[in-house]
Amino acid sequence: MKKIWCILSIGCMMIFLLAGCGAPQSPDAGGNETQEGRLSVCASFYPMYDFAVKIGGDKASVVNMVPAGTEPHDWEPAASDIVALENADVFVYNGAGMEHWALEVLDTLQNEALTVVCASAGIELLEGHDEHGDEEESEEEEGAEFDPHVWLDPMYAKREMENIKNAFVSADPGNADYYEANYAEYADALDALDTEFRDALADFSNRDIIVAHEAFGYLCAAYGLNQVPIEGLSPDSEPDPAKMAEIIDFARDRDIKVIFFEELVSPKVAETVADAIGAETDVLNPIEGPGDGDAAEDGDYFSAMRRNLESLKIALR
Repeated sequence: MKKIWCILSIGCMMIFLLAGCGAPQSPDAGGNETQEGRLSVCASFYPMYDFAVKIGGDKASVVNMVPAGTEPHDWEPAASDIVALENADVFVYNGAGMEHWALEVLDTLQNEALTVVCASAGIELLEGHDEHGDEEESEEEEGAEFDPHVWLDPMYAKREMENIKNAFVSADPGNADYYEANYAEYADALDALDTEFRDALADFSNRDIIVAHEAFGYLCAAYGLNQVPIEGLSPDSEPDPAKMAEIIDFARDRDIKVIFFEELVSPKVAETVADAIGAETDVLNPIEGPGDGDAAEDGDYFSAMRRNLESLKIALR
């Protein structure tokens, strides 16, 4: 029977109907064929792909299900994606409400040998405030919306990598030592990244950042910053005029110099706020996926996080 490596948290219980189009893709939209003898892994979107590649190394063939340049919040799998899951050894997904399609799809699969890992299992979720999104009901809290972007806290990214490692060990025990060694290497790297953020951000008196999308709750909680979102948890939501006026007044009062937007979402609302107060705009990356260009240029989780750190240092001055 399917082995599911998670305690199904509130966010992992959101279920919607299956629809959509597209085929499993690697970040450069070139596909990733399973190689003989390797663990076959489907990852729900980019950070799960990146973490699975780091843990799996040359013992796993990993496919990123969401194509490069595609915003993953509203993406849904097509028939070809279901076929890929039927033939996979492991399915890695974030949970916490990110993949609204995941549990519905898992219920339809005939692949009883599939090992499923909810990477955010065991992480305490932050409640968000998506005024423009559909309200979901869970068994524990009616109408709750949770921020799924747990990977933006390096310590939670480490927990997600550990959960992925445990699933790989379960699915491929003959290579357990290899997966354990890869995890140990990247756990140390994540500890170092966390130290970099703490040291670099510790002394700024300004702690406020204005972001287009409410995606940075875990990052801000980890390093004592205050996220002020223009839009809610859904990146395609539209702020009403009253909300825009409130954000503009806040930015003027706090002398905010940078308004953040993200690569996969239109910068229009961020530019509107910036124009109103004479501020600059810059990218703060929620690391949901690479852009339409060469994925190799975007780098991996660590390079994206370090670019975020440099952007934060400029904005907080």
